[in-house]
Amino acid sequence: MNPVQLYGDFIQWIGDGTGAPDTVLHIHAGMAVLFLARIVSRRSLATLVPLSFVYLAEFANEVMDYFVHGRVMPDTLSDVINTVFWPTMLFIGLRIRRAHGFAPKG
Repeated sequence: MNPVQLYGDFIQWIGDGTGAPDTVLHIHAGMAVLFLARIVSRRSLATLVPLSFVYLAEFANEVMDYFVHGRVMPDTLSDVINTVFWPTMLFIGLRIRRAHGFAPKG
């Protein structure tokens, strides 16, 4: 079995196994990638490093979806927005907090 099909089957298995809607899975995946990237990189959530991992992971996910389905899916834009929205809002909030001196720099 090829890697693209394995990926498609894995994503289908997650959706079937959790019973959660695709929208909710994208929200959770974005936050999970953000916090895993924070732990692995040891960089603050107020830096671009963890947030970049979220954007890269979502880009890779949508590229794989394209190969699995052979076309751009109708929900691609909403998938991207659902995945990156809360990590981006958290990043912006932490940057504002840091810029206004409400948090120690470091």
